Amino acid sequence: MNKKLKTVIIDDEANAVDFISSIIGEYCPDLEVAGKANDVADGVQKIQDIKPGLIFLDVEMPNGTGFDLLTQFPEKDFDVIFITAFNHYAIKAIKFSAVDYILKPININEFIEAVNKVVQKRANPPINAGENFRILMENLKTATPSRLAIPTSDGMEYLNPKDIIRIEADRSYSWFYLTGNRKILVSKHLKEFQDLLGDRNFFRSHNSFLINLKFVHKYIRKEGGYILMQDGAQIPVSRNRKDLFLIHMSRFKG
Repeated sequence: MNKKLKTVIIDDEANAVDFISSIIGEYCPDLEVAGKANDVADGVQKIQDIKPGLIFLDVEMPNGTGFDLLTQFPEKDFDVIFITAFNHYAIKAIKFSAVDYILKPININEFIEAVNKVVQKRANPPINAGENFRILMENLKTATPSRLAIPTSDGMEYLNPKDIIRIEADRSYSWFYLTGNRKILVSKHLKEFQDLLGDRNFFRSHNSFLINLKFVHKYIRKEGGYILMQDGAQIPVSRNRKDLFLIHMSRFKG
């Protein structure tokens, strides 16, 4: 019988703690609730005493944030699943850093999926397991996160969005074309990156293409119209997005 993963729940809402605990008891046989806390100070103490493998951590609490708690543990030998409201200011930094999170109100299926990801990851821990948290702390310092964590076949790669020329869909995967003639395959849908990068001068010109306007060389009107990128790639523009592309380019300041 496999040893259960010690789990601590830290949330200032008692009802949320009880709900998470009940979900774990009913749907997560790999977890054992070993401790509960309602604020940062108590949460730090529980982690020090219990030494859990997994923490469910509320982002916003009365006497500090979940990020404040994490700074108390420079060397993290536990995984974290953040519990946060959709409109929280830190949601983009969390997504950019590829750290697990669950939105309130909690959806049980999403909860189970997040737990399964952690259990699988701990069975085969990546070499740079703590790097995502370091990138998260870096990304939280600015309104526009500067490092995008993307999963690769051998771990995680941390990219500056300014180095991404374009992203192309390949069924449920995405190809990243980068400066320096580099190319990376990522096991995520293009839509996920559109949501993250749409306000960073990236434009969805076509169902299969997300381009960085910084690397647009010219727009060619013939043959239905296409975009010529600085690396020589010819990117199609959907008929219903052509005018929007031209508007974006006219406003683009580089």
